Amino acid sequence: MSEPVYAMAFDIGTTGVKTCLFEIGKTLKLVAAASEGYKLYVFPDGGAEQDPDEWWSAICSTCKTVLEQSKTDPAKISGISFCSQMQGVVLVDKDGTPVRRAMSYMDQRAREELKEGIAHGFQIAGANVPKLLKSLQITGAVAASVKDPVWKYKWVEKHEPENFKRVYKWLDVKEYIICRMTGEFVMTPDSAFAVLLYDIRKGKEGFSKKMCDMLGVNPEHLPQIKKSTDKVGEITEKAASELGLKAGTAVFGGGGDASLIGVGAGAVALGDTHIYSGTSGWVSTVVDKSVVDAGAMIAAIVGADEGKFNYFAELETAGKCLEWVKDHLALDEIGIYLEKKHITDGFETAYTSLYDYMTDVMRKVPAGSNGVIFTPWLHGNRCPFEDPNARGMFFNISLETGKSELIRAVIEGVCYHLRWFIEAEDKKVKSSDVVRFVGGGALSDLTCQILADCTGKTVETVENPQNVGSMGAAVLVAVGLGLCPSLQETKSFIPAVKTFKPDMKNKAVYDKYYEVYKSLYAANKKNFAALNG
Repeated sequence: MSEPVYAMAFDIGTTGVKTCLFEIGKTLKLVAAASEGYKLYVFPDGGAEQDPDEWWSAICSTCKTVLEQSKTDPAKISGISFCSQMQGVVLVDKDGTPVRRAMSYMDQRAREELKEGIAHGFQIAGANVPKLLKSLQITGAVAASVKDPVWKYKWVEKHEPENFKRVYKWLDVKEYIICRMTGEFVMTPDSAFAVLLYDIRKGKEGFSKKMCDMLGVNPEHLPQIKKSTDKVGEITEKAASELGLKAGTAVFGGGGDASLIGVGAGAVALGDTHIYSGTSGWVSTVVDKSVVDAGAMIAAIVGADEGKFNYFAELETAGKCLEWVKDHLALDEIGIYLEKKHITDGFETAYTSLYDYMTDVMRKVPAGSNGVIFTPWLHGNRCPFEDPNARGMFFNISLETGKSELIRAVIEGVCYHLRWFIEAEDKKVKSSDVVRFVGGGALSDLTCQILADCTGKTVETVENPQNVGSMGAAVLVAVGLGLCPSLQETKSFIPAVKTFKPDMKNKAVYDKYYEVYKSLYAANKKNFAALNG
């Protein structure tokens, strides 16, 4: 019998890292996992930052915990890879040291930079027409959002010139971790695409000088591009001692969460749609060409599988809305601490426990939350409308409304928005009739059923849906090592374990409320601007 092959996968999220050890065989077997949180620093001016040292500390801590729990010899780990939050901006010097804290994908300070760079003159979808057309031709998308990385880069250049002078390379989140592990400055194609300077016609050849010139980016700041399944380096002695791993262990390129969660969901074939609900949320459909709906802020982003794209619509705050519920609605009334169990402490386990506890409360509330509608725009919104001023609200509260209705309305509001994504995507690309639902939200059968009822789709879940990002990263190691022929083989690794079909009576209720939900933004756009502009 051959020796087992192990892969270590780091899922670097917005609120914490989950480190998973997998055994690679005919399927991927989860051996051990550990999670640790870190801070998101949010500022009144729209800033959102994270400390790369906190990422690294959490990665080292969880890596050692997984090794200890599994009693695995580090020498038996054949490869390391990553699934990571995307569109962060980590500016580093020649030693790979950040010149400032990382700017999160949620950062929306660069409003003036966006206006000066592309949102001026005659516009379509918020972008200057000549620049929009050139950008679409070269990159397949356009940097028309205040949250797009290039405007964060330009913000640092304008507001922190001394820091900017020290910049050697511009990295994304996992690329920074790769650099810290290996000393290599690289970027995978999906991360490069998310920078919106990547020439999709040239693929691995890289970034577009024309785009850099148009948007005022120094091309010397951009790293070399490597495929997600490429071995990009080996762990250095220093990194190995901090991680508890063996120096020389192979490190693979990995992918962004938008790329790999679909792989881990088993939604890899053309036309497959998956829905994710974690801190953020999205709907993504696999396509084989560049597709853009600039008006709805939806684009086909480069995937981890070469030649494939993910037609992708994103909601900034999905599970984050549920965290807000935990902190501000649930704790003082429905008795989370009744048994003196601090089940809301920690990162992933807390989120799961909260779901379990709140499900019984929500089941007593009928579909539609007795008329209450929640909008999940707690940090602005990107799609199908771009507005950093948009905010969450409860609409149609009455004297009979209780916290149970408010809590259920939050989940329904997220599902309404996901339905809006599906309908927006269907204008360009047909979403699949059966969708894979993954992320922390998929741990709750009630949420799965609400999603099915709201969208009218048959919803499937997989085993350990909260680990699909790590699963996708482990698949990359398997492909990189030649143990799996291609990413297309993923579906056989990851079967569906539960299926939820829509209840048409509930769908009729949701159909009515959904139309009201869609009208709430247009009715309050000016009010949002007055309060938050």
